Amino acid sequence: MSLNSSPTNSPNISGNTHAMGSSDPKTVFISVPGIRCAACIAKVESQLEAVEGVSRAQVNLSRKRVEVTTASLPVEYLINRLAAVGIEGHALNASMTSASKDYEAQKLLIRLAVAGFAMMNVMLLSVANWSGASGTIRELFHLISGTIALPAALYSAQPFFKNALAGVKTWSLNMDVPISLAILLASVLSLYEMLNSGEKIYFDAALSLTFFLLLGRYLDYMTRKRARSATEDLSALEVHSADRISNGRVEQVATKNLKINDVVQVSSGMQFPVDGYLQKGSTLIDRSMLTGETMPILISKGARVHAGEINVGALAQVSVCAVGRDTTMQRLSELISNAENPSNKYTNLADRAARIYAPAVHILATTAFVVWLWISGDARLALNIAIAVLIITCPCALGLAVPAVSIAAIGKLFSKGFLVKDGDALERLAEIDTCLFDKTGTLTLASFQMATNHLSETEKSIALALAQGSHHPLSKGLAAALYNIEPAEVVEIEEIIGSGMKARYHGEVVKLGSTTWLGANHKGLGLKVGNQAPRNIPTREVLRPGIQKMIIDMKKLGISLCILSGDHAENVKNMGEKLGITTLIPNVNAEEKHTYVSSLTAEGHKVLMVGDGLNDTAALATAHASIAPASALDASRNVADIVVLSQDFSNLASVIITAKTAIRLSKQNFLIAACYNIIAVPLALLGMATPLIAAIAMSASSLTVLMNAFRLKSIK
Repeated sequence: MSLNSSPTNSPNISGNTHAMGSSDPKTVFISVPGIRCAACIAKVESQLEAVEGVSRAQVNLSRKRVEVTTASLPVEYLINRLAAVGIEGHALNASMTSASKDYEAQKLLIRLAVAGFAMMNVMLLSVANWSGASGTIRELFHLISGTIALPAALYSAQPFFKNALAGVKTWSLNMDVPISLAILLASVLSLYEMLNSGEKIYFDAALSLTFFLLLGRYLDYMTRKRARSATEDLSALEVHSADRISNGRVEQVATKNLKINDVVQVSSGMQFPVDGYLQKGSTLIDRSMLTGETMPILISKGARVHAGEINVGALAQVSVCAVGRDTTMQRLSELISNAENPSNKYTNLADRAARIYAPAVHILATTAFVVWLWISGDARLALNIAIAVLIITCPCALGLAVPAVSIAAIGKLFSKGFLVKDGDALERLAEIDTCLFDKTGTLTLASFQMATNHLSETEKSIALALAQGSHHPLSKGLAAALYNIEPAEVVEIEEIIGSGMKARYHGEVVKLGSTTWLGANHKGLGLKVGNQAPRNIPTREVLRPGIQKMIIDMKKLGISLCILSGDHAENVKNMGEKLGITTLIPNVNAEEKHTYVSSLTAEGHKVLMVGDGLNDTAALATAHASIAPASALDASRNVADIVVLSQDFSNLASVIITAKTAIRLSKQNFLIAACYNIIAVPLALLGMATPLIAAIAMSASSLTVLMNAFRLKSIK
C-alpha cells in the first residue's frame, strides 16, 4: 500500500456533531434495560416523542438504549417521563456500559439456576404423584413441591412481574403481562389444590415456564452480545487516560479533560487516546481496528491519527483535534448503532403484527376459558387451557425475526471492513442489478505512483521540499515516494495555481509542476532546477487493491458494470480495458452523473453507485444504494449508505452477497414465527397443549429465530 502521510488516506468518518448550547439540538442516550419486543419499542418512542422539545426518539433493541434528539431538555426529565409510564431508564454512562451488561447477564444466570434447580426437584417429586401416589404420601409430596416452587418462582420470575406491573399501572399491556398472569395462575391454582388435598398440582408447569422463558431471555442476551461485537470492540478501545505535555513536563490526565490543541505523548505499543496530528518525526501505526489493514503504515509529521489506533513505532507527540464523542472511533460506534435499527418492509410488517398481539392475547385467553368452562363445566381444565393460550401466544419470535438478522449482518460486514450507516440499505443492496463506478479515487487510489530513481539526491530533496508545500494529489504522491529523505531548505516558496510550486534554492529558482509550464513539449509532472532542462517525473494511477477480484465477483453475481467518470475518454478507455468493463461514460460532470443514475432508475434498474468525490455526491444520493471509500470527501461519506474502511475493495461483492443472505434469512425467520403462531395458537385453544408444553414451544420458537439469524456469521 502507499506510504502517503497525507490525512486524506486516513479513515475520517463524518458524523453528527453534538451541540453544547442550550437551544441547539443535542443527542442524549438513555439505557432502557426492560425493553424486549416491538411493543416495548413503540411505547418508549411514542412516550418520548410526545414530550414537547423532543424531535426524535429511536430505540436500539440490541443495545437496550434510546437515542433522543432534544433542544434543551435534561436527561433526568426524560428518564422521569419514562418512569411515569412504568419504563425503567438510566442515564447512559459509557465507562460503566460493559460492567452493567455483565451484571445483567449475571443476574439472569442466577435466576435461571434457581428456576432450573427448583424445576428439576419438583418434577422429581411429581413423578411419584403421576405414578399413583395417594393419601398422606401425595399430600406430603405436594407440600414439599409447594415449599420449593413458590419462593423459587417468585424470585426467578421477578423480571416478568416488574415489567408486567409497570404496564398495568399505566394501562399498557406489554408482553410480560400475559406471561406473569400465566405463572401466577399456575402457582395459585396449584396452591389451592395443595391446601385442599387435590390430586393434581401444576408447580412443575409454573417453574418450567419460568425456566424456559429465562433460558430464552439469557440466550437472547448472549446472542445479542455476540452480534454487538462491532460496537463493543470499538468501545473497548477507549483509552481513559493520556500523557499530556505541559510546560515541558509530562503529566497523566483523564482523556475527557483534554482540550483541542493539547499535546499528548504516546509510547510505542500504546493506543492513541484521541484524534490528532503528529507533531514531529515519523512513526508506524496499526489502524487495523478502524480500517481492516493488516500491515502497520508509516506516517510523518502532519498526518492524522485516530483514537484506538496503536503506535507501533517511535515515541509520538500528537496535537489533539478531537476528543470523546467527536473522535472517529466514537462516530463509527454511533453510526453502527444507528444502523442497527432497520425500517425495511419486513420489520414494519413484524412490528405491526406484534403490536396487536397484547390485546388479542387476553381476548383469546378469556374466550378460551369461557368456552371450555361452558363445554366441560370444569373450571380447572378451562383455567389450564387459558394459561396455555397466554403462554403460547407471546410474539417474541415475530419481534426478533428481522432485527436479529440485521444486527448479525451489520456486525459481519464491519468485521470485513464495511461500515453500514443505514440498516435499511441491506434490503436495497439485495436488489442491485447495476453498479456504477467513479474512476479516480474509487477504482484507483487517491495517490499516484512516481518513478524517481533517475533523479539525483539533490533533485529528490528539492522535489520533496516543493511537494510538501502543496495539497495537489500529484504532490502528495511524490511526497510519499520520497518519504525517506530529508527535504531541501528552500525559501520564497509559493504555489502558482494551475501550474505548480516555485521557490529558491541556493539562489536558483526551482520549480515543480506541469511540464508544459516548465517549458517541455509534452504533458506530465516535472522538476526544473535553475537553468537546467526540465526533468520528467513519470506518474501513473495506482489501482485500488482488490479491484480486479471485485470486478470478477460482481460479474458472477450478474450485475451490469459501468465506469462513470469525469476523466478524459482515453484514460477511461484504458481503465475499462484493464478491468474488462465495456460500458464507459467519460467526461461527465456532477449533474450529468446524477441524470444518468436517474435515467437508469426510471428504466427500472436498481443502481449501486460507488464514488468518492464531490461530483459523485448527487449520484450517490440518487442511487438505490451507495458506497464510498473512507478516503472520500465528507459530503460523499455522509450521503453513502456504506463506507469502506480499508483501501482494499476485494470483498465489495460480499456486501451484496451478505445483503441477499440477510433478506433470505429475514424471510425465513418471518415464516418460522408466522407458522409457529398459526399452528400453536389453535392447538392451545383446542386444549391440546398443557402450560408446560406451551412454555417449551414458545421459548423454542424464539431460540429458533435467533439461531437462524446467527447462521449469517458462518455463511461465507
